Amino acid sequence: MTENFLDIEEIKNGVIILKNKALRSVLQVSSINFALKSEAEQKAIIYGFQNFLNSLDFPVQIVLASRRLKIDAYLKKLENLRDHQENDLLRIQTTEYLEFIKGLVELANIMKKTFYVSVPFSMIESVRDSLKDKIKNAIKPAPKIQFTPENFLRYREQLWQRVEHVSSGLSEIGLRVEALNSEQILELFYNLYNPQA
Repeated sequence: MTENFLDIEEIKNGVIILKNKALRSVLQVSSINFALKSEAEQKAIIYGFQNFLNSLDFPVQIVLASRRLKIDAYLKKLENLRDHQENDLLRIQTTEYLEFIKGLVELANIMKKTFYVSVPFSMIESVRDSLKDKIKNAIKPAPKIQFTPENFLRYREQLWQRVEHVSSGLSEIGLRVEALNSEQILELFYNLYNPQA
């Protein structure tokens, strides 16, 4: 049912096609432990990020997804190790470690944070109108641009140029950037709209 409320028409070739035929690409971006950097490194990161933002001539959306860290599988593995441990001392140490980890997770509410950057491209951006045409279109809108497979390939190529620009700019400040493929995008949206899954 959620898909009825989303503005997404289709996801193909690692590209989100919105109902208005605009395109989006999603990049997953690593994080940096800024507090552990020296003052000089922190300044370099800030100036690098500032230069990256100033180099953009299109909007981007930066999203932070926070999820409670699930370690149930790890805890079960520890319980299995404890139950099959023949050495009494190792069994006691494994039990103590297991209790420590359970307590830490309950007390600290440990979160997993993932960063995403959405890179847009709209077909309207590819149309170059004169001032006269823009005024005319504002008064009486022109018919919609046709979304043919050839146009999709051309627009996707222009979107990938933006993706490469964003990836390059973020990589220069020490971040790892990965463009999500169609399957990863579907999984991302599924997890965003089904947080208990």
